[in-house]
Amino acid sequence: MAGTAPVATALTGGVAAALPAPAAPGDNRGTDFDRCLAVARALLVLDPGDRPLVPRYQSVLQKGLPAQRRTRPRNVLVIGAGPAGLVAAWLLKRAGHRVTVLEANGNRAGGRIKTFRSGGHERAEQPFADPRQYAEAGAMRIPGSHPLVMELIDQFGLKKRRFHYADVDSEGRPAHRTWIHVNGIRVRRADYARAPRRVNRSFGVPRTHWDTPAATILRSALDPVRDEFSFVDRAGKRVEKPLPERLRGWARVVQRFGDWSMFRFLTEHAGLDERTIDLIGTLENLTSRLPLSFIHSFIGSSLISPDTPFYELEGGTAVLPDALLERVRKDVRFDRRVTRIEYHHPDRPSPDTGHVRSKGPHVWVDTVSEGRGGPVVREQFTADVAVVTVPFSGLRHVQVDPPMSYGKRRAVCELHYDSATKVLLEFSRRWWEFDEADWKRELRTVDPGLYDAYRTGRAAADGSLLGVHPSVPAGHVTAGQRTHYAANRAVARDQPEAVDVVGGGSVSDNANRFMFHPSHPVPGSAGGVVLASYSWADDALHWDSLDDDARYPHALCGLQQVYGQRIEVFYTGAGRTQSWLRDPYAYGEASVLLPGQHTELLPAIPVREGPLHFAGDHTSVKPAWIEGAVESAVRTALEIHTA
Repeated sequence: MAGTAPVATALTGGVAAALPAPAAPGDNRGTDFDRCLAVARALLVLDPGDRPLVPRYQSVLQKGLPAQRRTRPRNVLVIGAGPAGLVAAWLLKRAGHRVTVLEANGNRAGGRIKTFRSGGHERAEQPFADPRQYAEAGAMRIPGSHPLVMELIDQFGLKKRRFHYADVDSEGRPAHRTWIHVNGIRVRRADYARAPRRVNRSFGVPRTHWDTPAATILRSALDPVRDEFSFVDRAGKRVEKPLPERLRGWARVVQRFGDWSMFRFLTEHAGLDERTIDLIGTLENLTSRLPLSFIHSFIGSSLISPDTPFYELEGGTAVLPDALLERVRKDVRFDRRVTRIEYHHPDRPSPDTGHVRSKGPHVWVDTVSEGRGGPVVREQFTADVAVVTVPFSGLRHVQVDPPMSYGKRRAVCELHYDSATKVLLEFSRRWWEFDEADWKRELRTVDPGLYDAYRTGRAAADGSLLGVHPSVPAGHVTAGQRTHYAANRAVARDQPEAVDVVGGGSVSDNANRFMFHPSHPVPGSAGGVVLASYSWADDALHWDSLDDDARYPHALCGLQQVYGQRIEVFYTGAGRTQSWLRDPYAYGEASVLLPGQHTELLPAIPVREGPLHFAGDHTSVKPAWIEGAVESAVRTALEIHTA
C-alpha cells in the first residue's frame, strides 16, 4: 500500500538495494567489498541489518503473508508454474490477491521438478514396463539443511525418506561397495579410500599424492578458504563462526575468488598439478565445471556438509508441485507461452499503444498456445503486477517493453545456464542388491550354464540376451535397440562381483560418468529404475547429440563396463531420458555462473522493474535447488503484498 516501507529481503534489500558500482581495478576496498558483502548476505539469507530472514520466511509459509492495514487486493500475473511460481501464487492467493498463473507447458507444472510416472496431475502415460515404477528427470534429492522446502513438505503432509547418496547395506549401514571405474581400473569405493595408490598412479599424479584419496586432496585445498567463515572444533567437526564473522568471512571469499574459475583456484591457489586436478575432477565431479565459477562450486560444497542428510519424497519429487497445484489449480492457465510483456514504468517512457497509463492495469502480457491438436490461440492478460519466474535463458526470447534497466538486460543476456542430461533404464530385478548366490539362482532360470558363461566371458554379445529373464515383460526391447546394442556393445571379458548394496552410485570415466541406484524399492515391484547416466556441461552434450532411443543401448553398454555384461538379462527395454538444455520450457539445467557473475550480474537479477517482480532459483544464490526457488517466492510475495 502507499506509504508502506518496502520489505527488507536478502536479495532486494541485501544485494540489490545498495547496488554499488564495481570498484576500479586493483581497488580491494569500498564499494567492491560492499558488493561482496551483499552477495554474502544473499547467500546467508540476511536482511540489510544482517538479521536472518529464514525464520520470517518460515513463518510466512506456516501462517501466510502478514496482515496489512488498508491493503487492497491486487491483480497478479505469475509467469511460470515451477516451484517459485506456484509458491508465490499460493501465498498471494491466501492473502486475498487475485492471481493468474501462466504456464507454457500444456499439461505439466513443476518446472525442473519432473517425475517420470503414470498418473499425477499431468496424467502422463506409463513410462516403464512396470506401471508401478517411477523415476526422476529433475530434482531427486533434498538436503535436510534446506529449511523452507522441509517446511513445505511437513505442512503438506508429504512423506519423505532418506535418500542414500552413498550406498548402504541391507541393514542401512554405510557400505561404500559401489564402483570407481577409471583408466581401466575397477575398485570398490571403500577399497579406494583405504588404498588409493593404484588409481591415483593411473592418472600420473606426483608421488606426494599417491596415497591420498581424491576427496581428501580436494578438501585440503578448500579447507583454508572455509576457515574464513568456520573452524574445526576439538572434536574435529567444522563449526560455523558467529554470524558477523561468518558474513564478513564469506564476503572476503567472494572478494578474493569471485573472478576465479575452479581450475584457476586449484592451480594457482591450491598449487595442484593438472594430473591431480584430472584425478579429483573425474572422481569428485568437477571436470565438466572446471572453467566455471569457483564460487558456485565452493558454495555447493560448503553449505552441505558430509553429515547433511538427504531426503526423497515417496511417489516422486513431483508430489510437491502436485500439492501446490491443488491449492491454485483454478488459477493456472496451461498452454500459454508468454511472447511479450508490456508494463508501465513511471521512469521509463514507452511508445503509445493506446493503453491508459494513469490508472488501471500496469502490466499487459501477450501469450500464444502451441496448437496441440487444435488452432493456435493468442490471448492477452492484464494485471497490476507480475511475477516473472521464466529462466533468463528463456526470457531472452520474450519481448519486454519498455526495455528493462541495463543491469537487468545484461543479466538476461549473459547469465550462464548449464546443460544436464539423465538417462534412466528399467530392470525387472534389482540386481544391484544381489549377492553372487542371487545371481547364480536367477541366471539359471534362463539357462543352467549362463552364470558360468558370463563369468568366463563366453556369453553371447549380439543382443540376443537382452531381457531374456522370465521376469521381463515382452514387447519393450525393440529391434532398433538390439541393433544399436549389437553395434556399440561393450567388449569386456571380466565379470565383476556382485555389488550387493542399496542406494548410492558408481563413477566412471566412460560416457555415463555417474550412475545411481534407487534408495528404496517401489512397493509391490521386484524391479527398479537405475539412473544409468547423469552428466553435466560438456559431458551432457555428448548425450544430447544422440536421439533419445539411441541413448538407452549406449547407456546400457556403459553400465555393463562398470557392472558386467550380465545385467542385460533384466533390462526391460523401457527407458526415459531428459536433456534440460533441449527442454523447450527450461532452456538449461540451471544458472551455473561464470567467474565474476556473482558480483557483476547477481545484484541486478532480483530487482523489480516497476510492476515486474522476479523469482526463481536463478534469482537466489542457490540455483538448481528447490530451496532457492522457494526462498525467492516468499521474497517476491512479500514485496507485492507489502507494497
